[in-house]
Amino acid sequence: LMWQLETTDVDLTVSPGVVDVAGARLTLRPIAGFPLLHVEKPRYEGTQRFQKRAFDFFFALAALCVTSPLLVACAIAIKLTSRGPVFYRSERIGLNGQPFTMLKLRTMATGADAQVDRLLHLNEGAGGVLFKMREDPRITPVGRVLRRFSLDELPQFINVLKQEMSVVGPRPPLRREVENYDRHVNRRLLVKPGVTGIWQVSGRSELSWDESVRLDLSYIDNWSMAGDLMIITKTVKAVLAGRGAY
Repeated sequence: LMWQLETTDVDLTVSPGVVDVAGARLTLRPIAGFPLLHVEKPRYEGTQRFQKRAFDFFFALAALCVTSPLLVACAIAIKLTSRGPVFYRSERIGLNGQPFTMLKLRTMATGADAQVDRLLHLNEGAGGVLFKMREDPRITPVGRVLRRFSLDELPQFINVLKQEMSVVGPRPPLRREVENYDRHVNRRLLVKPGVTGIWQVSGRSELSWDESVRLDLSYIDNWSMAGDLMIITKTVKAVLAGRGAY
């Protein structure tokens, strides 16, 4: 084919058939006279983990300081409009399969978890692994506003300071999800779950479970500090636009 194109002004580009691998992890290596692609192993330890942890600490601290007046206002609105606590606590599974209590501002009526069974037939989540419902009757009017602009997730920066979560990472999974993980999907537990992630800027609640898993694994395998900063920038834009949240 190269010889046929020699007399034309056409470039030849060959696909290596490698998907979901960042270009920074690919290098061309000649082996036995053949140009082959070398794929660098994902790095979860060492200086990269220290760098990510330092960034998480300072970013979360700054985020809580800047948004503290907003958090207080949200807390007052929750208490004035519905009965129950300000915070919603949910068990999630984190790094290396360790459970932790994730914090969110409460957006549903008290006892909402007990009502899931009677609403399962209305589940809009693809695959049925996660319960998703656009017009969920359990959400309070204030809660709907908090969810639209992701204000309910601000307390998760406390989880970041406690080293249970990262600013950017995979979506925090429920125990029932992890119990159904196979060896491939279990790689999600090699890093801390994130307040935001590639799933949040790629569709969020509109994604199927399989799509969110694929995106999370791609993030884990190709993590970089520059990638995290790009995701944070896209997250701010998605939050301000209220895209994909319900």
